[in-house]
Amino acid sequence: MGRHIEGKLIRIFIGEGDRYERKPLYVAIVHLARELGLGGATVLRGIEGFGADSVVHTARLLRLSEDLPIIVEIVGTEERLAPFLERVETMLDEANCGGLMTVERVEVIRYGPGKS
Repeated sequence: MGRHIEGKLIRIFIGEGDRYERKPLYVAIVHLARELGLGGATVLRGIEGFGADSVVHTARLLRLSEDLPIIVEIVGTEERLAPFLERVETMLDEANCGGLMTVERVEVIRYGPGKS
């Protein structure tokens, strides 16, 4: 087995309808992660959820299905993630959305590109 590395997992909870500079906020966050040289990002689309406003967003109701919960997950080292977190906080403020960010310690067991 290879060397395990201690890392951080960031989860950013936003709405699908949240915008930053006229594009989806989750797209802007992923592009920022790539720009800053982070190892990767994954965007997950929820089928139902609610946030601080207590409004339920669900795929079951057609009229609300355009603002489903979005989670952006990114794993990296604390050194690389610190400037990213600062920029994301600014983006959330400028997007005027609530959002939630969490950080937790993780043990990275394997990381590398797949075969082309």
